[in-house]
Amino acid sequence: MASIKLMQEAPISLSELKEKIHEVEARDNEISFRANKVKDYLNKIVKLDMKTASELKQKLLSLDIPRLKDRQIIKITDILPEDLEELRAIFMGEVTTITQENLEKIVEAVKPFTQKQKSKK
Repeated sequence: MASIKLMQEAPISLSELKEKIHEVEARDNEISFRANKVKDYLNKIVKLDMKTASELKQKLLSLDIPRLKDRQIIKITDILPEDLEELRAIFMGEVTTITQENLEKIVEAVKPFTQKQKSKK
């Protein structure tokens, strides 16, 4: 078996993963059993399309919050926390400390996206 060399590691959102699986399915006309299970799961839980998730990511990056990592931003776009308690749960196991003021900024930035989701349902 050939060894696989990792060239780059970067977090991607569930929306991006859903899009990548769709691209593979379109290219190959079918996907593996495991990829099909992942696709079913993503269809159930992904809240934003890739374009909207990217907009939210840019909005969060523009807040310029110190110590906020890319993987945390991705988790925020995947989960769409509606209040401070849900947002704190994302940072629960992290060493990163974010001020109350910055947490409130994040919740305010996410709020329009959660409201769009509620109006779609």
